[in-house]
Amino acid sequence: MEFAALSGAAQLGSFNPLRTNLQSPIQHNPLPFCYASFPSSFRRVCSLKAILSTHTPTSTNKMFGPHSDDDLEFSALTALSPLDGRYWGKVKELSPYLSESALIYFRVLVEIKWLLQLSMIPEIVEVPSFSESAKTFLQSLIDDFSLEDALEVKNIERVTNHDVKAVEYFLKQKCQSNAEVAKVLEFFHFACTSEDINNLAHGLMLKETMNSVMFPVMDKIIKALCDMAKDNAHVPMLSRTHGQPASPTTLGKELAIFAVRLSRERKDLSHIEILGKFAGAVGNYNAHVVAYPNVNWPQVAEQFVHSLGLSFNPYVAQIETHDYMAKLFHSLIQFNNILIDFDRDVWGYISLSYFKQITKAGEIGSSTMPHKVNPIDFENSEGNLGVANGVLSHLSMKLPISRWQRDLTDSTVIRNMPVGIGHSLLAYKSTLQGIGKLQVNEARLGEDLNQCWEVLAEPIQTVMRRYGVPEPYEKLKELTRGKAVNKESIRVFIEGLDIPEEAKTNLLKLTPDTYVGAAVELARTVENVVNIVIGSNIQ
Repeated sequence: MEFAALSGAAQLGSFNPLRTNLQSPIQHNPLPFCYASFPSSFRRVCSLKAILSTHTPTSTNKMFGPHSDDDLEFSALTALSPLDGRYWGKVKELSPYLSESALIYFRVLVEIKWLLQLSMIPEIVEVPSFSESAKTFLQSLIDDFSLEDALEVKNIERVTNHDVKAVEYFLKQKCQSNAEVAKVLEFFHFACTSEDINNLAHGLMLKETMNSVMFPVMDKIIKALCDMAKDNAHVPMLSRTHGQPASPTTLGKELAIFAVRLSRERKDLSHIEILGKFAGAVGNYNAHVVAYPNVNWPQVAEQFVHSLGLSFNPYVAQIETHDYMAKLFHSLIQFNNILIDFDRDVWGYISLSYFKQITKAGEIGSSTMPHKVNPIDFENSEGNLGVANGVLSHLSMKLPISRWQRDLTDSTVIRNMPVGIGHSLLAYKSTLQGIGKLQVNEARLGEDLNQCWEVLAEPIQTVMRRYGVPEPYEKLKELTRGKAVNKESIRVFIEGLDIPEEAKTNLLKLTPDTYVGAAVELARTVENVVNIVIGSNIQ
């Protein structure tokens, strides 16, 4: 399940967003603007070669200590953010949706689609319906958007010191070559405030990020956990509550818990409506109504936002209220928190030798202790999830708050969406990598169980209660608490009970590794439960 396009959304002629045949691991409704449908020239914008300079400083370029910043070229080694440096290879698929060039691309798209929308409103005679040739020309500005185009917009911005106005000027320059479009250049950005363009661009960026990158990786984690749960459904394991031995479970059932928890959060994320506004400077269509009083502008705005595959927010000031963003980021935080819980549990199981880790030739665990095989993937995941949650928490708390009809604090903060999402993606991949290295050590699991016969105190005292044996809990407490308990002492105690022989026989058959209740079945059926939760088969 993905962020679905609105059912019955208005599709205004040629405005239909770009379509895609890209299949995500859980298929729901096809969505616009997926990476596979981007023009190849734009995809190249986001390639490593296009983004990162491979310039190597010469001996005359002083890299460290006091120096002029003019000496430095941007590269993986000079990047301030580890996402753009050390970890670029693991997060670069976010670039087509969350980079600066992606933001410019979506702004260009929104501006062009708005001009096309205006051409379809009969009352706006100054913008007549475009010919097919003109529509094709305008669409080509989207389809053929390139790194050079993005750089041209940035060059214009150096003069205007305004990023959205730079997009408007860029489009006016580009369209002067088309006689038909050149007649209506002043209707680019008509009646718009910058946030009319920005909020839709950000909505599209988030939607495509989740559908094309984040949901598929989340699904891989959930699927991996389902597979591990089923494969190890029968493997008994000593539980630990408060760090102490407790009633046995199975390894598969404990993994199944995380699969179901994560699937619930994944479902909640996919059901969040991504909203858009297009109501002018303070949300009242003031300029629109003065220019064309006979146009139903709220209806036009709603149709336009729907045509882009977003939900419409009619009650806004200058900016979209960002409440949906807060909800989205909070849900991401909760997904991440569950994954931190999983990372820490697996870390602990590795330390108990319940899991072995597959080693890779050439890898080093410690610079001084050659024997070490550290659980670094789960540690890296936990660390990056903490960074992600810190950023996402600030975004979710800050973005819904704006003084009066608008202040600019959201503008700089919202640019950090890629940071929170990027560290989340990095963590998900680390967790998947760690899962792929795990080997279950059934012998070690069995050893722990065989040393903890005291865990059978629970079923014995429960059966004693059934048959009216007085003070069953207290009797078992006297036998087991703080004392060494083994198979023989348990056998002697059971044989001395005044209960029916059949019940006594059943208790004598119990061992720590068979006392697992319904854990095996819970683990075996987890994928069915996950599919019901998500509403589609996980693949």
